[in-house]
Amino acid sequence: MFNAAKTKEDIVTWIRDYFEKNGPGCKAVIGISGGKDSSVTAALCAQALGADRVYGVLMPQGEQHDIAYSQELVSFLGIKNKIINIKDTVSALLAAIENSGLSVNRQAAVNIPARVRMTTLYTVSAIENGRVANTCNLSEDWVGYSTKYGDAAGDFSPISALTVSEVKAVGRELNLPLKFTDKLPEDGLSGLSDEENLGFSYNVLDRYIREGICEDADVKEKIDRLNKMNKHKLELMPAFKLTI
Repeated sequence: MFNAAKTKEDIVTWIRDYFEKNGPGCKAVIGISGGKDSSVTAALCAQALGADRVYGVLMPQGEQHDIAYSQELVSFLGIKNKIINIKDTVSALLAAIENSGLSVNRQAAVNIPARVRMTTLYTVSAIENGRVANTCNLSEDWVGYSTKYGDAAGDFSPISALTVSEVKAVGRELNLPLKFTDKLPEDGLSGLSDEENLGFSYNVLDRYIREGICEDADVKEKIDRLNKMNKHKLELMPAFKLTI
């Protein structure tokens, strides 16, 4: 049985230990979307390090319809933050690629903003003496619902061992308002919710991950296929080993 209270305390201790070993005095730099993952990650870091050592970066691409959630979250936690709009950077890169004679397909168009956001986070981290938090959860990682070197990157990963339902439970232990933990998850890039993109619910996925049960054979096959084909996103880069 998942123990949200114990897990919260264990993660807080783990974050403190990470920073003691890998960045004494450094800040946790977090991309803030206003959704459950960035909200819970930011709250965990604030509890572990103190709000003064957490730096939130809001990165809309032009007009973001739900940016109020991000603004409310950083205000609720009392953390320093900046808004950095990535629209011009993404547009300039897309234009340069098109001008080279290449046609940008949908996959490339969806992934570019995620990678620009991670570049932005590492730039802020360099300026603010920080360590970048990865905010992916186990459910997303399981089916490859992340961008390699985009949101799948980071220096430390506090919630990657937790399913979506477990992240929400930890968020409740942190006393986060439900509007942050239960906000409809969407990637902010394609205009679709996570579950619309995936073709199945997180409840179904979480049960399959933890209990091995999926009553829909087609969905089970899809989850297994996505898990297999996306494992490379979570593995270290293969490197040739020279034998002398």
